Amino acid sequence: MSYFSDNQYLIRRKILKLFGGSFHIYNKNQKVVGFSKMAAFKLKEDLRIYTGEDMTEEILSIKARSVIDFSATYDVHDSKTNQKIGALKREGLKSMLKDEWIILNAQDQERGRIKEDSMFLAILRRFIMNLIPQNFSCTINGKDACDFKQNLNPFVGKIEVLFKNVEDADRNLIMAGGILLCAIEGKQS
Repeated sequence: MSYFSDNQYLIRRKILKLFGGSFHIYNKNQKVVGFSKMAAFKLKEDLRIYTGEDMTEEILSIKARSVIDFSATYDVHDSKTNQKIGALKREGLKSMLKDEWIILNAQDQERGRIKEDSMFLAILRRFIMNLIPQNFSCTINGKDACDFKQNLNPFVGKIEVLFKNVEDADRNLIMAGGILLCAIEGKQS
């Protein structure tokens, strides 16, 4: 079951927060449809996505398999069924120059990739302190499934998620990827 049936979302992260971070997921009507709070000082990431800020209904969990790993793999579970829906693995060495993630199914077989837009812009971003927004494309089974577009704002990190041709089963995993992009990418330079 997909918790994200619209074709457009905005993930916002407050940058100026003393410890940890929080993420709001808005639908195209600017209604909050998801919320996540990242704990500070954790060696092993464990993000939970809820239906709202009251955090009463958990829908997804994203857990790192290992402690602080450059090529970390994050398992994504449906919180209601406690079933693994897939995983997202960061391509550590490749991501030094151009960020890339592998999308894995529940059996850890590759289903797709999330890639930064261009090598030239990726290298340029790393040398001018991320003053150029990051954009990513997502493919599932070789088909263009989604775009992630970062909006540059010094106080609020924003990533627009634009679904294209994607099955319901993959939407939760792609949204988990959007949260990870907002939480992790662009912070490594």
